[in-house]
Amino acid sequence: MADEAREGNIFGEIRRFAKTSGAVGGIAARITGERVFGIKTNQARHAEDLKSILGGLKGPMMKVAQFLSTVPDALPPEYAAQLAELQSNAPPMGWAFVRRRMAGELGSDWEQKFAAFGKEATAAASLGQVHRATLPDGTDVACKLQYPDMPNIMEADLRQLKMALAVYKRMDNAIIQDDVYVELAARLREELDYTREAAQMRLYHAMLDNVDDVNVPEPEPSHSTKRLLTMKWLNGVGMKTWLEGEPSLEARNALATALFRAWYIPFYRYGVIHGDPHLGNYQVNPDGGLNLLDYGSIRVFPAKFVTGVLELYAAVRDDDPERALHAYQIWGFQGINREHVTVLNDWAKFLYDPLIEDRVRLIQEDGDTQFGRSTAQKVHEGLQRTGGVRPPREFVLMDRSAIGLGSVFLRLRAELNWSRLFHETVADFDPDKLAARQAEALAAAGVPTAV
Repeated sequence: MADEAREGNIFGEIRRFAKTSGAVGGIAARITGERVFGIKTNQARHAEDLKSILGGLKGPMMKVAQFLSTVPDALPPEYAAQLAELQSNAPPMGWAFVRRRMAGELGSDWEQKFAAFGKEATAAASLGQVHRATLPDGTDVACKLQYPDMPNIMEADLRQLKMALAVYKRMDNAIIQDDVYVELAARLREELDYTREAAQMRLYHAMLDNVDDVNVPEPEPSHSTKRLLTMKWLNGVGMKTWLEGEPSLEARNALATALFRAWYIPFYRYGVIHGDPHLGNYQVNPDGGLNLLDYGSIRVFPAKFVTGVLELYAAVRDDDPERALHAYQIWGFQGINREHVTVLNDWAKFLYDPLIEDRVRLIQEDGDTQFGRSTAQKVHEGLQRTGGVRPPREFVLMDRSAIGLGSVFLRLRAELNWSRLFHETVADFDPDKLAARQAEALAAAGVPTAV
């Protein structure tokens, strides 16, 4: 009777979830049906349908879909492959919305504050859309307008996500996702505050000021509010379009180098990481350099966590399981034992091996078309066997960035000495200096320090 009641509750929860969240609810239902009850479905066809549906959505659920596509083994491979293609290209809102939103943010005379303002959106993302404009002094700018009622939509989507993770938890104990949800919810809520994003943009502008081939837009405070972010326009084309032009290996390597430095110089020198590494956030400028866009999802780490990342690198390099256990504990993994370490180290070796081998190589050489998918499956099976782990919330965006960037490096077919790039970046690492540097940079940019 208890088993029947449990199955009934699960099916009831799936039905409610599918009814309230549509396409994404269908993912939970299908995964549950297959993994718990052995119901086989046409995953490839459903995944293509899902991409079509989500491609027209606005709001946080698209960001959730993009996020899930980068979490190892969170979804079947067919779903992950389709969701990874989402580039936040939802249809934009019309001119009537733009006029109302701009008047609400800058006043009824808002048009007089621009020399020109494009009526057609140049891009439409998950939380807002972008218009090109010109200020009275001739400065070309991008104006990002937040869609209507996003705070309420955000909370509704987060409730749906929480329900989905609760269903997943019942059927799979390999990774306890409680802190994953807490972290994702906190970062998504922050993305609604464009004042915060402007501060984080200033932070990145300072951190990457002397990094070659990386460009960060500058915010225009006089034309920005909590729901409107105006920044200097950067000329460039999307990476996907750029790749279609079949650039040379030299050009692809230069862009990969710029990407590596754009992510890991802020992390290892300031304890800060850009948590949204999907193709829609990159442009290639006319000189072949990187335009790095969208600063809503930024994670600030304590110096201790960064030390733990380097400790794990050393443990993998030296094949030292005791040091690896200590590193995972520094990261904040709870209830971890030596058996867990053996399993998790398969994942760590996959990520760190390119940084250890002092030679020119592809980021991944095993022929897996999805970065890390086969390794993730092996680790997932091992964690199921050993009773599962609870990753700390700090792990979420760190892992997402590693997987997201690895996927881009794979797509670029870049051939670099990743080890030398890494060692150049961490050469002067000192946790005390990092903490002081971080505090100074956050204060100067005006970034809130609470996480």
